[in-house]
This record gives sequence, structure tokens and C-alpha cells, in this order.
Amino acid sequence: MAELILKPGKERSLFRRHPWIFESSVARLDGRARPGDTVLIQSADGRRLARGAYSPSSQIRCRVWSFDEAETIDDAFFKRRVALAVARRQALPELAGQEGLRLIHAESDGLPGVIADQYGDTLVVQLNSAGAEKWRKALVAALVQATGCARIYERSDSEVRGLEGLEKVTGWIYGEAPGGEISILENGVRLGVDYASGHKTGFYLDQRENRQLLGSLAAGKSVLNCFCYTGGFSLQALRGGAATVLSIDSSGPALERARANLALNPDLPAERAEWREADVFQALREFKKEGRSFDVIVLDPPKFAPSAAHADRAARAYKDINLLGFRLLNPGGLLMTYSCSGGIGLELFQKIVAGAALDAGRCARIVRRLAGTPDHPVALEFPEGEYLKGLLCQVD
Repeated sequence: MAELILKPGKERSLFRRHPWIFESSVARLDGRARPGDTVLIQSADGRRLARGAYSPSSQIRCRVWSFDEAETIDDAFFKRRVALAVARRQALPELAGQEGLRLIHAESDGLPGVIADQYGDTLVVQLNSAGAEKWRKALVAALVQATGCARIYERSDSEVRGLEGLEKVTGWIYGEAPGGEISILENGVRLGVDYASGHKTGFYLDQRENRQLLGSLAAGKSVLNCFCYTGGFSLQALRGGAATVLSIDSSGPALERARANLALNPDLPAERAEWREADVFQALREFKKEGRSFDVIVLDPPKFAPSAAHADRAARAYKDINLLGFRLLNPGGLLMTYSCSGGIGLELFQKIVAGAALDAGRCARIVRRLAGTPDHPVALEFPEGEYLKGLLCQVD
């Protein structure tokens, strides 16, 4: 086995159980290793620290499989890790009966680069690292054994694959394609899952509890859902008794899927729903000119800052969209605002939202901090795993 030797002092992150080793931390590689091969990680003074997957093309040169430097990385290792991840979800009572949930969340489950989402009896997986690619057969076999799923679809088409020197891969890797559309029942609402071409693995599972929260707040209110995608927030608002729900997105296909989702729920009052294809920033400015206002506004934009290098530009975009949102709220109105940008932390996001309220001339208070659903227990020593942050604000 090849040995990855760190520069002096670069072992400290491993002692904090951070599973990434960057190129700048590596002194040399003793021996030969191909992409995804397991290497023994050693400090500059020769201490054996961990075992991880080598990735010569990535700035993240190695991702740790195990902090036990003596643990063997083999098929049995992945069988244990996958089974443990699935057992964690089975132990959470709030996930009992959920048809859509995340089973494996990469580093947070000790499986760097591996994502596995469950939609009924179908799993959708992403293998986003050289190590995950190396062990794909073992991972698929472990998932089948741990879940008893009928089929597995691979959505390894993220940009991260390119950074790892890997090509994009999609298609069925276990079982046969279903006879019809895949859908899930989420808190009383039926939603279709576009596993082949939808965002992420076909659906935003991390917003499940926040969609349910909106439903509990929507009774009798006018709701504006911005960046609505396939309408998850909108349908929960309708189920919660909203008087009107206006949903905006710039994607025509996403709105078609949203309308189809509404059709899957004939008990919902479709006459209260309006769908609009438009640029959200421009639409909000037009609403202000028209004198329109709303009781509840949801801002769930796409990622403005994929990394810290984009934080300044993203901060301006978040400031702008939240400023527009605050200006359109009725007295006592609620703003549910989110960021999924890795380059924008919760503290910075809160400052941005507070500044937007101040510039809008609104007295606002944070009612609740919002986060993604905990299907994927986030390792406390690896906060990068918790990417979604949000705030529920109320204006006077």
C-alpha cells in the first residue's frame, strides 16, 4: 500500500476528524497509487494516522475512509458502513414511513463522495469521488443488501466528478426501470421525482420539514413562493389552507412539473394556485411598482456562491432578493429565506438578511433558524456536511 506523507503540522485537521487532505498539505507519495486506491496517511514524523482514497486530479488529494490506520478497506468495510447509515435512519422515529429520504450523506456517514437517496423502493445514487468510483460494485451490493430496494439509478453527473478526473455517468445500475413515474408521498402531498434529469437526485429532500412548516403557517394567507422549482412549498401551502399561492420560477419545464404535481393531488384547491414563468428579481420589482403585497414569502434561490471565492458577489444577490422580499410583506408578514451556498455561512447569511430588513425600512425579528432535514446525521467535526441554512423572519 502506498503511503501519503503530510507536511509538518498538517496532521492537526485529522486529529479533529476532518476527512479531507488538500494537495497543499501533502509532502509526497511513497509508492504508486491510482485514482481511488487506498493509501496509508502518515504525519511528517512517521505516525500512522488514517486510511483514505487517493485522488491525484483533485485539490482534495485524499478523502479519509477510516481514522483507524489499521482498518482494512474492502467489500466488508462498505457493507458495514452502509448498513450503519441505513440503521441510523431507521432509528429516527420522525422518518418512519417517509417515502423520500437521504440514506447516505457522504462524509457525514464516513463514505466520502457517496450520496444515496431513497424514493419508495427506488434508490438514486451519486458517486462523486475517485474513491467512491473505485468501490462502486461494493457500494451497490451493500445498498441492495441493507435496503432490499427494487432498483438503483445512478446520477453521477455533478461537476464535482470533473474535479476528481472522472466522467459523468448516469443510468440504471441495478434492477429494471419502473413501469411509470416515480412519486413519493410527503406529509400528505404526492410529488413526482424526476430522477433522470431533475436537480440533485431528482428532488430537494432537505427542505421536507420546512415545506411542512410553511403548511402549518399558511391558513388564510396570501403566499408568494419564489424560485418554486417543482412546487413543493406551494403544494404544502395549499394543503395548509392558503388563500392564494403565487409561484414563480424562470424554468418552464420546472413549472410544468409543478403543475403536474398539483394534478397528482386532486384534493388540493387548484383554483387558488397561480404559476408564473419569470425572472424572480424582475418580478418582485414589478410587484412593488404595482403595489402588491403578501402575507408569506418564500425565497429559496439556487446556489449563488459555490465556494468562498464567490461570497462577495453572492452576498449582494442575497441582499437584493431579501430586500425585495421584505418590501413586499404585509404588516405581520413572514419571510422564509434560504441559502444553499457553501460560501455563505449562517452567521454571514443572518447579517445579510438583517441588513436587507434595515434597508427596506422594516422592523423584523428572527422567529426561527431553519436547516435541512436531518436524514443525514451531520458529523459535528465536519460542518461542511450541513449546507442548507435559513431564517424565518416576521415584520411588524
